[in-house]
Amino acid sequence: MCTTLKTRAALDVASIPTPVKLAAAWTSFMFLYVYVDVLNFYKPHVVAGILDGMVWQFEVNPPLLTGMLASVMVPAVMIVLSVTLPPRANPIVNVVVASLYVPYSAFNIAGSTAEWLPFYVLSIGAELALLVFIVQRAWTSVSRREALVLRTDR
Repeated sequence: MCTTLKTRAALDVASIPTPVKLAAAWTSFMFLYVYVDVLNFYKPHVVAGILDGMVWQFEVNPPLLTGMLASVMVPAVMIVLSVTLPPRANPIVNVVVASLYVPYSAFNIAGSTAEWLPFYVLSIGAELALLVFIVQRAWTSVSRREALVLRTDR
């Protein structure tokens, strides 16, 4: 009797389900999003402005802070939703939310000076790359599912 054992190379990647990939991308996006904001505090006059009640050109008030909380909360919630939403709703929600965050993330370059442009190009570029990845993966999963349905309907 002959038995054959299949061994995988150390760096072989196991098949990762799309919802897990989406959750990982949202996790990366959220951490990057938060860390960019934290690193922004090191820019001159930012903390002084906050202590004076101003964030960029906006007065610090409950509606502003609520909006800021919501903008950070959505990616955090998307981590959970990416692995818990039903298969039909999952890609739709991911494509819509990620697409809405593209202009929102790109807006952060507004008011940037030439001196800080590399910081914003790198951070916003990484955020946009993650959002494109999310849209592409979610959209592709819908296309594959539709192709499977079409094949089984024959």
